[in-house]
Amino acid sequence: MTDETPAPSPDAKPTRDPLAWFAGGRGGALAVAVSVVALGLSAAPYVTGGDFGAKVRAYLLANPQVMTEVQAAFESQAENARVDTINAAVAANAALMAPDPRDPAFGPADAKVTVVEFFDYRCPGCKAVSEDYLALIRANPDVRFVFKEWPILDRGDDTTSNYAARAALAAHRQGKYLAVHQALMAENGLTREGVDRILAANGVDTAQAAAVIADTGTDRLLADIHTTGATLGLVGTPTFLINGKTTATINPQEVAAAIAATKAG
Repeated sequence: MTDETPAPSPDAKPTRDPLAWFAGGRGGALAVAVSVVALGLSAAPYVTGGDFGAKVRAYLLANPQVMTEVQAAFESQAENARVDTINAAVAANAALMAPDPRDPAFGPADAKVTVVEFFDYRCPGCKAVSEDYLALIRANPDVRFVFKEWPILDRGDDTTSNYAARAALAAHRQGKYLAVHQALMAENGLTREGVDRILAANGVDTAQAAAVIADTGTDRLLADIHTTGATLGLVGTPTFLINGKTTATINPQEVAAAIAATKAG
């Protein structure tokens, strides 16, 4: 998936890696729902006697919304399981979420609430919520916001996501991270040339940036973030963690509610 894909609804789940072994989604959930009903129909005559299958079939044809309800219930259970799995992994690997001075971060270092976002600059969901997320930062000066550069959408010779992440980290070294971050998120059809143009347009010294982009320290940081994502079982971008608890959707309103609830504590 690239940034050419239409932006999802804010209630969407994190964008999954398209090469993951099981992508899930509405089609997968519906297939499971149909399978469950089919299994029930196959067993029903032995349990109830009579033409139970025909009765169920007639009922489903007359009430097709039942399948939608089954699908929604399945998706909700799967999403709750995903959230629980990630939260348990974070709790079991607390050291991975310790403050890392290499990550761009804004807000008090001793903040009661810390929000961490894992993202890719070509992720449609990340782009869709980026402006609202920046508004959350402005609205919560007492919260620490940490940016985890997690370029996962590169395939084969296409390394644009990785290059963009490196460029943003280079901008961070020069105190220009947020401006470059937002410009990269706003750029459709992101290319390496586009990344370079954004750096120059935001006053980044491109010679110094090139050194950071190629630096082995940048290699190590991105490798560490990939390791963290894999260890925590993160399935896609953006993923938000508020004091180690992930949100079920990427909706900024839900992130804001989680922040408020954590503050209230």
